[in-house]
Amino acid sequence: MIADLIPSSQIIELFQKCHEDHPIGKFFGECTDLKIKLDSCFRQEKALRRKANFEESKKFKEKLKAYRKECERQQNDIEEELHH
Repeated sequence: MIADLIPSSQIIELFQKCHEDHPIGKFFGECTDLKIKLDSCFRQEKALRRKANFEESKKFKEKLKAYRKECERQQNDIEEELHH
C-alpha cells in the first residue's frame, strides 16, 4: 500500500496540490484516491498513538496503585501507633 511507503505529510501535500490543480475535478473524484490513502495514513497514525497512550496509561495506573498501597500502609502504621 502506498500509504505505508509515503509519510502522511507527503500525502497531504499531494492531496492539496491535487485540489489546487483540479479546482472543479476535486468535486468529481479527481483526488479521491489520495483522500483514501490519506485517511488510511491517519487511521494508522491514530492506532499507533492509541497504543502508545494505552501503554502509558498502564504504567500510570501501576504507579498510582503502588502509591495508594503505600499511603494505605502508612495510614495503617499511624493508626497502629495511636492504638498503642
